[in-house]
Amino acid sequence: MADSIYRAPKGTRDILWPDSARWRRLVEVFADVVGAAGYTHVVPPMFEHVDVFRRLGDATDVVAKEMYEFLDKGGRSVALRPEQTASVVRAFAEHRPVVPWKVWYAGPNFRYERAQKGRFRQFDQVGVEALGPDDPHLDAEVIALAWRFYERLGLRQVTLLLNSLGNPDDRARYVEALTAHFSADADALSAESRKTLTTNPLRVLDSPRTEDAELIDAAPQMPDFLSDDAATHFAGVRAALDALGIPYTVSPRLVRGLDYYLRTTFEFTAEALDAAQDAIGGGGRYDRLAEAMGAPPTPGVGFALGVDRTLLACDAEAVFDAPASAVDVFVVDTCGGDEAVLVTDEVRRAGLRADRAWDDRSMKAQMKAADRSGATVAVIIGEDERSGGNATVRDLRGDAGQETVARTDLIENLRTRLQ
Repeated sequence: MADSIYRAPKGTRDILWPDSARWRRLVEVFADVVGAAGYTHVVPPMFEHVDVFRRLGDATDVVAKEMYEFLDKGGRSVALRPEQTASVVRAFAEHRPVVPWKVWYAGPNFRYERAQKGRFRQFDQVGVEALGPDDPHLDAEVIALAWRFYERLGLRQVTLLLNSLGNPDDRARYVEALTAHFSADADALSAESRKTLTTNPLRVLDSPRTEDAELIDAAPQMPDFLSDDAATHFAGVRAALDALGIPYTVSPRLVRGLDYYLRTTFEFTAEALDAAQDAIGGGGRYDRLAEAMGAPPTPGVGFALGVDRTLLACDAEAVFDAPASAVDVFVVDTCGGDEAVLVTDEVRRAGLRADRAWDDRSMKAQMKAADRSGATVAVIIGEDERSGGNATVRDLRGDAGQETVARTDLIENLRTRLQ
């Protein structure tokens, strides 16, 4: 028991280098893509009053089964965030920024669910939210940002699934039709789906169980229940995606897992992953969520992309590799270490990554450390170099050999070698 205390809790893990560097670089790429479209960074708290997340829908698994909910020391009911859309919309309701308010986020969420490959109880997402406009072109912009992000990572085997859940009245009529359809032959459903039918009929459509497949295939489809207004909006989204050259597949049974979605819904799947783990992100419209949190009626649309699943897709396509090394330059100092203090600082101030050995180790030990570091070049300072105002620069990875350069020319030499 004592040993288990000093291990990461079930469903969590430590992310060490080089995975951590790849992780950070993914967020940097995402920030670059969405920042170019005017989305600014927002950092919501990692826990909220529990009522913020209950707006996701009490019948959803996220709220009913998976949320880390507890009383704090002040007796307040709070929860670790299971997703960030609700937190961002709460921030909008609280601060009332000028619309359109377009923001992006990155960071961990928490759900108590069965840990499996690509799914953890603490998991990171990147995402955007855009509040204000009701314009279908904004839906298309949001979808396109996710698509361009995947392109920037090098992913080419991504499928975009698209649907509309219609306006609230459309959705209500569809739910009623689904309930009637499944209830008429409920004994043919799995026990799990019969239970889901009583709380959230839409979620029955997501059942992976074979005994449910026939009834699901015969179920009514959402497009047949769209009002003229919702159909026109969906057509506008599709026309914009067509104009952008972004391929998609209309998936009439795509409902997503949260109750706040209306009209446009979408999901990205990775063809290179197993079907059970191929969902790598998704989102949609949530036009009544801001109003439910006390803001004036404000339409919204956004997405969240799973970092773990996205990186698994990158692995499957052999793209967006982890960095090969943590440093560019390794300083070897056989003069007692004082020169390494100065040289490493000079190299770092020049914008290059540099490390050194410690404890006044031997030349041989320091060169082994330089090789293990993955650095491209070593800068060697011995007594001869120090007395002559020079440094020896040795290529550690190629065939450029080594040369002695004046200390005043060291940075220029390193930059040339590292180009």
